[in-house]
Amino acid sequence: MSDEVRKYHEEDAIGKTYDLRIARRLLRYLRPYWKLAALAVSLTFLTNLLIATQPYFTKMAVDDFITPKRVDGIWLFALAFFGVFLFRFLFSYVQEVLLNHVGQRVMFDIRTELFTKLQKQEIAYFDQYPVGRTMTRLTGDVDALNELFTSGVIDVLGDLVIIFAIVGIMFWLDWKLALVSLITIPLLFTATNWFRKHARVGFDRVRTRNAKLNAFLQEYISGAQTVQLFNAEAKAKGRFREINDDYRNANIETIYYYAIFYPLVDFIGSVGIALVIVAFGFEILGGFSAAGAGLTVGILASFIQYSLQLFQPIRDLSDKFNVLQAAIVASHRIFILLDREVEITSPAEPKKTGKARGEIIFENVWFAYKNEDWVLKDVSFTVNPGESIALVGHTGSGKTTITNLLMRFYDVQKGRILLDGVDVRDWDLHDLRSNFAVVLQDVFLFSGSIENNIRLGNTEIGRDRVEWAAREVHADEFIQKIGGGYGSVVKERGAGLSVGQKQLISFARALAFDPKLLILDEATSSIDTETEQLIQRAVDRVMEGRTSLVVAHRLSTIQRCDRIIVLHHGELREIGSHAELLAMRGLYWRLYQLQYSDEPLHPMADPLSSIHRSEPGFA
Repeated sequence: MSDEVRKYHEEDAIGKTYDLRIARRLLRYLRPYWKLAALAVSLTFLTNLLIATQPYFTKMAVDDFITPKRVDGIWLFALAFFGVFLFRFLFSYVQEVLLNHVGQRVMFDIRTELFTKLQKQEIAYFDQYPVGRTMTRLTGDVDALNELFTSGVIDVLGDLVIIFAIVGIMFWLDWKLALVSLITIPLLFTATNWFRKHARVGFDRVRTRNAKLNAFLQEYISGAQTVQLFNAEAKAKGRFREINDDYRNANIETIYYYAIFYPLVDFIGSVGIALVIVAFGFEILGGFSAAGAGLTVGILASFIQYSLQLFQPIRDLSDKFNVLQAAIVASHRIFILLDREVEITSPAEPKKTGKARGEIIFENVWFAYKNEDWVLKDVSFTVNPGESIALVGHTGSGKTTITNLLMRFYDVQKGRILLDGVDVRDWDLHDLRSNFAVVLQDVFLFSGSIENNIRLGNTEIGRDRVEWAAREVHADEFIQKIGGGYGSVVKERGAGLSVGQKQLISFARALAFDPKLLILDEATSSIDTETEQLIQRAVDRVMEGRTSLVVAHRLSTIQRCDRIIVLHHGELREIGSHAELLAMRGLYWRLYQLQYSDEPLHPMADPLSSIHRSEPGFA
């Protein structure tokens, strides 16, 4: 199995986990709330002790009032019985409130820590792990921990308390009947152990299939337009049916073990009660008067109730064990993410902070996303402050990679990248990226208002600056026409806005943040000619006085750049102005001829593919 496949199926590889270190780490999240947790545990003990007294009240009712037909003191007895159950109700209520309060607090802390970790992860992490599975960490796995804190550990402790209390009272009432009642316990533990082993496997399967289902749904819902465009609904439905069927079968398998276990426990419990009745009959009715002199009908009634109560917590323990196991496995997955080292971080002592002048130097840069499959090969160039540079080349030549490396979304394997004479790895990461604004071909807009999408939560950018930036890039015209203006609601990913409108909002965002360096990555490749003219004016405005890197296939958008860098198979082949490159009659000249030739090109053709075929030097 490849590393990629192994990472994708990391849930399947976790398996059985009994790590005390995980338990200790989980206790760390309880530490801030230990007083509330301790009070909840104390109330659990009291509640379960009160539960254990119920059969004894039955014994007293039968022996002290029903059998002798006595009514003296019955009201006091009834009041005591009512008081016990009233306190049981109150203790149980307060315990549930406290446990859920603690559980929700712990979930809040873990989710916050997970989200903070994800925000710091380098982009390479999101290249490797599907978003759906990451969402499962934040939802399903954290919910499993909530079960652990609210009904797992505490209920296990409560069940143990009630088991010991019941066994103790039974031996106190009559040790011989107590021994008879416990004869079936080995059978019960055997059944419980069988259920525990098989159900654990079932729970693991359910969680792994759920993660795969979430990953599939996230991917195909996000790509619904593409699926419909290529009429791939039937194929997507078939694939979803397979994953959904696998998830259903995992749940049915788990239910199968429940369907066997619970009736089996009830049957074993019935056998135990039958044995108690038989033993009682032998001692009372079989002529063993001396042996059964201390036995009463009330004791028999209480033993029957105690036997029923005894089997319930033992049965629950097996179920709670699976809750514990599911929580441990979920914790293991969560801690894998939390323990994952963030490879791209700020240095302990940054050599550079604050605003940049805008000088960029690439020195013999080599970079590969995987092993030594080099995307950039020994690339070197210099960009002066305030200069505009265009990056040209076929898809996969390394244009966008250059911009990603400059902002340290990835780190180079060889060579170095300097910003203002300082290696970008020696910059404070926050300050480094705050010097950049990026306008992409596929503009990402968040749910909220247009104003918030321009300022992106930066409280230092006021409403006046937002409106000024929008006017400067000619976005104000369409914003004012929308109902609500700057306060109008933007749907998820900007649904309802045209590509051009979203691009103008992204240019307003870039101008509002006033960066020293601007990156335009195919920012005008998906719009019509009329909108392109409007956006070109926005481009010119945003680029004023800034160091700019422009990635584009359409040469009409880059001819006014100071210099153009031509990349081919990850190598820098040519650099110069538009006129200089045309005069060289090299790669750029050939690309220009292909784009502006009267001879039509196939719409899917790569303009540089013919260069690769016709010039043997470009291998």
